[in-house]
Amino acid sequence: MRVRLAGVDRKWWVLISVGMGTFMSALDGSVVNTVLPVLNQAFGSDVATIEWVVTVYLLIVSGLLLSVGRLGDLRGHKKVYLTGFAIFILASTLNGQAPSAVSLIVTRGIQALGAAMLFANSPAILTKNFPSEQRGQALGLQATMTYLGLTAGPSVGGWLADAFGWRAVFYINVPVGGLAMLLSYLYIPSDQRREADESFDVRGAFLFLAGLIALLLGLNQGHAWGWTSAPVLGLMVLALVLLTIFTRHEMSVRSPMLDLRLFRSQNFSVATLTAVFNYMCVYSVLFLMPFYLIDGRGFSPAQAGLILTAQPLVMAVVAPLSGTLSDRIGTRLPSTLGLAALGAGLLLLAGLGPTSSIRQVVVFLGVAGLGVGIFTSPNNSALMGSAPHERQGIAAGILATARNVGMMLGIGLAGAIFTSILARSGSTTAGSGLFNAVHYGFLGAAVAAALGVIVSLSGRSVPGLAPEDFGRMEV
Repeated sequence: MRVRLAGVDRKWWVLISVGMGTFMSALDGSVVNTVLPVLNQAFGSDVATIEWVVTVYLLIVSGLLLSVGRLGDLRGHKKVYLTGFAIFILASTLNGQAPSAVSLIVTRGIQALGAAMLFANSPAILTKNFPSEQRGQALGLQATMTYLGLTAGPSVGGWLADAFGWRAVFYINVPVGGLAMLLSYLYIPSDQRREADESFDVRGAFLFLAGLIALLLGLNQGHAWGWTSAPVLGLMVLALVLLTIFTRHEMSVRSPMLDLRLFRSQNFSVATLTAVFNYMCVYSVLFLMPFYLIDGRGFSPAQAGLILTAQPLVMAVVAPLSGTLSDRIGTRLPSTLGLAALGAGLLLLAGLGPTSSIRQVVVFLGVAGLGVGIFTSPNNSALMGSAPHERQGIAAGILATARNVGMMLGIGLAGAIFTSILARSGSTTAGSGLFNAVHYGFLGAAVAAALGVIVSLSGRSVPGLAPEDFGRMEV
């Protein structure tokens, strides 16, 4: 079945199709996090086991983003994207039918494969279907769908679990995903066949998957196992070895999974690194604020969740506006200003104490959300716009990988500072030392934001390579 649309209309249907998939993926992630205690009770498992429902999803998605992005370049972004939907919907059904915690962890791993296909190909699809003068606007609207999913997740997840049981949390993906898949099939144009004689780099994909999983697992479990423990140090060494071998392999293979020449582009390199710093800050906030609100101030999880929506709501409103502005004035200024505003918000959050008003908490979270909203769309546009047409999948995979690595680094940084200060003060999360630990955790995140500003401002000193130059280079 082929749907005929005028060019100006089709691109907005493409955005709606991709936006629905983005919303579903973000909603799923935030919903599952919300119902972890319910899952723990339902299966009668321990907390360490049930946490793997989230951890295995994160690790597999992160490790596969680059591979499935490259696969999209070679086999067609629409084909890989639709396949991702099919896997995600099937796995969601299996999640809802899981008889045990272990089986749920396994099916969540399968679901992560589909999610990686969606995450790594959606920015490439939007970039190819929107002109450069509207790229920031399109990516900004996609970011809005992400933030709306993250905002709605906790309340939707709680309502579904209360009204229909925890299995409904996974089954909701079936109708939403089915509609999004249908729209994507109808409205996303098929990719033109490429004449280039390139193959998929299986060895590179395996090395990257193994190396990144080792790195992220070490960062994820560092606060629990101990940052100087043998397992964590062993994982870090293994990650360093595997990723070093991966880099050397990619520099010698004829059809690399990761074309390292992309990083010779000034905008691409700066956008990738600043994205890592941005998401370090974002997830430091997500890690620290529940401790402050629930343990420090005595709010219920529901009350804390409502307060925390201030940040993604501001991000959802600002992201498309910033993206549209960047289409007119360029990406560097709003990206830098966004990181600066994020840093200011983190400094304000560092000043929160036991008597701070709720209005102050909401406003300070809003300032941080303002910074993220200003930064994200222009930075994504700069990264995607700096990659050549035939490398859009790799660029999207790198963007998504930067987000996930930044997330794990942010949680690792905030967790290390938080637990170290608590241990030094001899306090628990219920003691007076908590506010001091939160204070220094936010200061650490503010330093990361400041480094991001410096990188963004100093980007001009990096040797540049225009996107059209890639077409003249031997692959």
